[in-house]
This record gives sequence, structure tokens and C-alpha cells, in this order.
Amino acid sequence: MATELYDLTVPVFIRGFNALSTILEKGRAHADEHRIPHEKLLGAKLHEDMAPLTSQIQRASDAAKFTAVRLAQIDNVPMEDNETSFDALLDRIARTVAFLESVDPAAINGREDADVELKTPNKSFAFKGRAYALNFALPNFYFHITTAYAILRMKGVPLGKMDYLGGI
Repeated sequence: MATELYDLTVPVFIRGFNALSTILEKGRAHADEHRIPHEKLLGAKLHEDMAPLTSQIQRASDAAKFTAVRLAQIDNVPMEDNETSFDALLDRIARTVAFLESVDPAAINGREDADVELKTPNKSFAFKGRAYALNFALPNFYFHITTAYAILRMKGVPLGKMDYLGGI
């Protein structure tokens, strides 16, 4: 039996967000324990030309939402990129997960060969559904999850591989 496209995307995103929520909670606890202002962690970057922690969460949210939107051909749930606290980021994750949970698997399954267009301000990319999910959407999502993990780890938050993997 073939794996359905829905199973390759939505549950994977939800699992990633569950791990990301735990990572953020550990980041907040570390900041509180060591009297580090939350803004210092939330604004941290791996490199000066990279986006801060808050943006990594926002982009992971967008990556997951837009995957469902493009594959299922449903309306997006817009979210402002105005999160400035751990609570606000955790709320965004929860709203993203709620959106993903509302997606009907039948709207995604069977769209492996559907045309998917990704438009950026400078360029458009054409994919087939399966290639979009596996070669762009999932790697993009994991890039932002990994970067968020790395930022907090770099700032001394005691995280390990099992935190990233969601405790399996």
C-alpha cells in the first residue's frame, strides 16, 4: 500500500510543532532560571544575516500552513508576524496545529501529481504535489525547526537530540 500524501505532511508537521513547543518551553524555563530577559533569547540569531528565533517559529508555521493550503487548495488562515513572547509563539503554534487538524485528508490525498505553484517576490517555482511536499515543504519546515533548536542550544538551553525528535 502506498503512503498517502497527507500522511507524509500534516502529521509530520504536527509532530514537529509538538517538539518545537517543548523546546520553546525549555527555552523559557532556562531564561527564567538564569534571569535572562526573554527578549534576549527571542531575538537571538545564529548569524547576523539570519532571522531571529521569533521569525524561525513564524516561518515554520507558514511552511506548514502553506503546504496544506497549496496541496488541499483551501484558504489560508492569515497570522500576523507580531509574536514577541514565548506565550505568543506557543499560541501561534497551537493555532497552526488547529488549522492543520482541520484539513480533510481527502483534500490532500491523490494530489501527488497536481500542479503546485510557489510564488515569491522574485520568482515562481512549479512543482508536482509530491515533489513540492518532499523536496521543498518538508525541508523548509525542518530548516526553521532546526534553526530554532540551534539558536536556543547556542544560548545555553539544555536541549538534546530527543527534544528535537519529540521524545519519540
